[in-house]
Amino acid sequence: MIHTNKAHTFHIPVMGTGYTVDTPVKVAHLGISSVISIVDDFLIENMREFYCRKFDIPFKEISTKIEDFRAKRITAYLNLMDEIVKNRFEEFKASLHEKEEELEKYFELLPDFSNIKKRFNSFIKNNTVREDITNWIETNLMPGDIDVNIMTKVDKENYESKEVKLPSKYNDAHAALRGFANSSLESSLVLSAGMNPRLYSYIEEFKDFYPDKNGHLKKKITIKVSDYRSSLIQGKFLAKKGIWVSEYRIESGLNCGGHAFATNGFLLGPILEEFKRSKTDLVENVHEMYVKALAEKGYPVPEEPLPIKITAQGGVGTSEEHNFLLNNYDIDSVGWGSPFLLVPEVVNVDNETHELLANATEEDLYLSKISPLGVPFNNVRGNSKDLEKQRLVAEGRPGSVCPKQLLVSNTEFTERPICTASKQYQKFKISNIDQQEESKTQFESTINKITEKACLCLGLASSALLKNKIVEEEEGHSVSVCPGPNIAYFSGKFTLKNMIDHIYGRINVIKRNDRPNFFVKELSLYVDYLKNLINDLNISAPEAEIKKIQSFHRNLMEGVAYYKELFLKHVGRKEGIRKTDIEELHRMEEEISNLALEQTV
Repeated sequence: MIHTNKAHTFHIPVMGTGYTVDTPVKVAHLGISSVISIVDDFLIENMREFYCRKFDIPFKEISTKIEDFRAKRITAYLNLMDEIVKNRFEEFKASLHEKEEELEKYFELLPDFSNIKKRFNSFIKNNTVREDITNWIETNLMPGDIDVNIMTKVDKENYESKEVKLPSKYNDAHAALRGFANSSLESSLVLSAGMNPRLYSYIEEFKDFYPDKNGHLKKKITIKVSDYRSSLIQGKFLAKKGIWVSEYRIESGLNCGGHAFATNGFLLGPILEEFKRSKTDLVENVHEMYVKALAEKGYPVPEEPLPIKITAQGGVGTSEEHNFLLNNYDIDSVGWGSPFLLVPEVVNVDNETHELLANATEEDLYLSKISPLGVPFNNVRGNSKDLEKQRLVAEGRPGSVCPKQLLVSNTEFTERPICTASKQYQKFKISNIDQQEESKTQFESTINKITEKACLCLGLASSALLKNKIVEEEEGHSVSVCPGPNIAYFSGKFTLKNMIDHIYGRINVIKRNDRPNFFVKELSLYVDYLKNLINDLNISAPEAEIKKIQSFHRNLMEGVAYYKELFLKHVGRKEGIRKTDIEELHRMEEEISNLALEQTV
């Protein structure tokens, strides 16, 4: 049976490689969808062994010595997650026959506007026969989705031997895609970090991404995007290959966790407005290409366009903001990420990192340059990975070991790519700098730029290993953590019920009363970003670079104009827009105008 109604109007996005790697086991039976990163097959193999032991399931190691081990590890883990979630859900439904409180708990978590909740309440008013209630539950309740995430550009080439390169299908992202495609899951592949044409073309090889005679897709595609134009380009690219994009997941360029992919001054509100205005055109454009490609390939051709969901995430922190996205922009689901880092029963956060996050202020959270990918990365001061990195630098031993090699990309000193956070690269780079004539200040600045890179492969997986006692704390597994700026307004430790009650407005877990509206917060982040672009602008900068900054500035001003009109329309209502937000908007408008004056001097 194809279910069209989801229980909840929020989802839990991917967080790092380890923070949500097993979240579906904890929440899917309650109808909550979440996303697993499948970039780190080493961590995935650790977690598969952990859950096999926990649920008394036979475990056989998938060694790195066997062919296609990466894809096979991922398939085995996803099959295990699927099995565990299905078993938990069946146990949950079976318990409803005997324990009414379990049923009450399930529906208690749902929002009052939930269609499932309304239908159930209506059903039991007129029907109290246990067998009928059991049949209703069997037909209408479903687990949350176990979606998976691939960063499309993390697609390292692999080698059979020192000299022999393997075919591209063995590249990291390709193998991860294959691992998902060969699994038993019926869920979505979330593609993030931009388009990788070769990887996108590889999707064509797996039949589960094509519709059956009923128009059902066993495996769906979700694209994480930051603007409408890129959505249309990627949607058309895949449609021409007979692949339907079932969801466009719009993420704030800066008001999010993890790697930050800033737009050229395009803000979340205007982007959502364009999606709302253009969704029909988007569907019609891609459907025409899609049916043509399916017909050419000999697959069933749906008469009507398949469903498309528009979802959003990035900095949402109150029920008013949640509802505003749902109602004003016709959003299908809202992502709640960073606040769940303070919910131990949902994500893998070790005690030390939890304490750090619970006490983090705006000043502690910053956009760093620690990622070996060269992409801005959200960071929190005082995390144990950065402290370890600083200690090694002070001891004259900069850089990290590089056992996983997931983020290798640099060929400055070697024929095969290496990681800029590795000991090998930093030793080469620093030796090279030593031979140059630089002032002491310049030298120290250069050294800091080299050694600030952190090993995210190990750092983002460590918390899962520590939390589940797969490794012990004394073994020295330091942790990287990448919350969005929004976590500054949450503190303490929450239960799943606490957080869901907060999302749906039944309680308020935010103790501070100075939290800005999430649109305003994102705007302030973009203003700071523009300042840095201007400050870094060289006097002899090329014309194209100057024009890009001018375009960035213009887009910000247009975004402010949009928000001024939007806020005046909704201020004082239940959308969480206050007069202080309008005042802050005017203040930032003036600040942006002044930046333009500085730019022309």
